[in-house]
Formats: sequence, structure tokens, C-alpha cells
Amino acid sequence: MRRPFVAGNWKMNLDRASAAALAKAIVEGVEAFPLVDVAICPPFVYLSAVGEIVAGTRVGLGAQNLYPEPKGAFTGETSPLMLKDVGCTFVILGHSERRAMGESSDFVNEKVLAALEAGLQPIVCVGETLRQRKENKTSAVIRRQVEGSLAGLSAEQLSRCVIAYEPVWAIGTGENATPEQAEEVQSEIRQLIGIRYGREAAESLRIQYGGSVTPANAESLMKMPDVDGGLIGGASLKADSFLAIIAAAKTCKAS
Repeated sequence: MRRPFVAGNWKMNLDRASAAALAKAIVEGVEAFPLVDVAICPPFVYLSAVGEIVAGTRVGLGAQNLYPEPKGAFTGETSPLMLKDVGCTFVILGHSERRAMGESSDFVNEKVLAALEAGLQPIVCVGETLRQRKENKTSAVIRRQVEGSLAGLSAEQLSRCVIAYEPVWAIGTGENATPEQAEEVQSEIRQLIGIRYGREAAESLRIQYGGSVTPANAESLMKMPDVDGGLIGGASLKADSFLAIIAAAKTCKAS
């Protein structure tokens, strides 16, 4: 059975004090759920502060992006080696909010390869817009993003990745894909991986769901066979709600 993985994407929220307080509360709370993998992804400027709090605990540290070069004249960017240096083990790549600003799957692929080279575990995001769903283009969009973002990866490299399916129309909108809609797409992603890498690789790959996950809907989503946890946005900004989602993952996947 795939071990559930719940990651919190704090996006551009919190200040240093509240980030530290939230990290401490999560570190304490996850002790009740030893069978669920957990990570938090604060803004870049708080990575060091949060990293000191989660160091040596069950909570992993992740970044929200990276630039695919080890160093150089790239003003405003952050390299994979810098992320490793402050304690990161995960990095979110290809989030829809970045794709909406023009980030292509080719560029995401560069970042995935750079992250893996540095020893970071990428959380690779894919998902369709509302217009694409209404035009029945979901399958084509997902296939293009999965194939493009993972281009050139070996089976071993794929084994160090996580995919997050995040329907763009359900992010920060209060809307949510039904459990059946999430399962349909995540099953399709697993099938795509199986065609390319084989059944064993597909069955071991963890695929998170992201898109307005809350304590109220988490259990129904986590019950789906191809939903292996969540990439959580707004609900990860409060310890109680984030821990409730972790509890749902434990109940549905790790019991």
C-alpha cells in the first residue's frame, strides 16, 4: 500500500512569528499520525526559520519553486542547492498559479531534473482549467502536462517524485472536484505512468489531490483508491484544519 503524503502549501501568507508558531503546532500534532508523511512549504523568506523548527522531526520542509541552475547571475531566483542548504527535502513544481503566469511543461521538466539532481523530491503539479474541463479537454491537458513535465525521467527518477492533481477551477475558489472526479483523473494519470514506466512504477507512485481540500471533504477524497494524500492550500494555514486532514488520510489510507 502506498504511504499517504499530505503537504501544506502556505503560498504567500503568514509572517515570521506566525509561520514559526504554525510549524511548532504541526510538529507537535503529527506525532499522533506516524503512518502519514507530512511536509510544509512556507514562503522562501521563512524557509530557514521553519527549517530550524522541523529539523529532526517527522515534518519535512519544502519550497514552493526553484530555478533550474546551481548558481549564477539569476537575480531573484533560488537554486536547488540553496534549498538543500536550508534543509528542504521537497519542492513544489509546476503549480497552476505558476503555469498561469506562462510557465511551460518544458520549463517544469528542467526544474524537475534539477531538483532530482540536487536530491530534492519534486511534487509535480498538473491540472486543467474550468474552460478546458467544459470543452472536454481534461484528458488531453493532463496527458500533455504529465508527459512534458516528466520527459526524460528514468523509472528510478520517477520513483523519487510525487504528482499532485490540482484542477485549476477548484483552487482557492471554494469549489472542489467530487471524489469521483478526482479519482477519474488520478486513475488516468496512473494509467499514463503505467504505459510509460510499467505497472510496478505506476502502482508505487503517490498522487496527491489538491484543490480546496478541507476537513469536511478530506475523508471522502482520501477514500478514493488513487488519491494518496493531498497538497493543501488554505486549510494548511491553521494547525487544527491541517491536522484534521492528516487524520483523514490516516483513517482512510494507513489504518
